[in-house]
Amino acid sequence: MIRVELPFHLRTLAQVGGEVQIDVPAPVTLRRVLDALEEQYPVLCGTIRDHDTLKRRPFLRFFACQEDLSHASPDEPLPAEVASGKEPLLVIGAIAGGSR
Repeated sequence: MIRVELPFHLRTLAQVGGEVQIDVPAPVTLRRVLDALEEQYPVLCGTIRDHDTLKRRPFLRFFACQEDLSHASPDEPLPAEVASGKEPLLVIGAIAGGSR
């Protein structure tokens, strides 16, 4: 099982608390994880990725094993620790703004 931690607003939308677990067939890639996540929680379709292009929404980032995967190919295998369920895939809401 793959562990995914969602930001608060997406947990609220999906009506889940904390981390979610989803079954993803090998090879475990970001695309496969997001496909499985959207299949299990259809309300999340279009919230993490654009409906048409399937590209990451601008204010969301993906992290695993202290590594930013936001700009990696969605078909690149995720770290073994994530694929084994030892470490979670983090979906983080980015902070935007500037200084005054």
